[in-house]
Amino acid sequence: MPETDTTTETSAEATLIAAQNDAFRKSITDGATPKTPSGQVVVTQAVQSMGDAFVLDALRTVAAFDTFTEDNDPWGDHCFGAPEVNGVKLFWKIDLYDLDYEFGSEAPADPDRTRRVLTIMLPQDY
Repeated sequence: MPETDTTTETSAEATLIAAQNDAFRKSITDGATPKTPSGQVVVTQAVQSMGDAFVLDALRTVAAFDTFTEDNDPWGDHCFGAPEVNGVKLFWKIDLYDLDYEFGSEAPADPDRTRRVLTIMLPQDY
């Protein structure tokens, strides 16, 4: 029986998830389409306390983020970023859940079986 290359399989899945995560993030400012993966955006109380204008800038920055490196994206799935907004360092993180947002998704690359939660936070919230 031939061996399968799990690295290649994982990489292909990560590439698919990355495209879905990117589409989900970009939908914050571009609007969702029927092909946009489903999910929620959460902004921590600490970020909200910085004011509406800051939150809007944070949402725009997260939606436009495209600076993925080996350091901030070691799995290649575009699930994390650490941009600066108005001189303030932020983290954003996408987690993949089941349809009820109760457990991790058993099929993270399948948008019909996965819901995303994108959290925007200050580093100390992490």
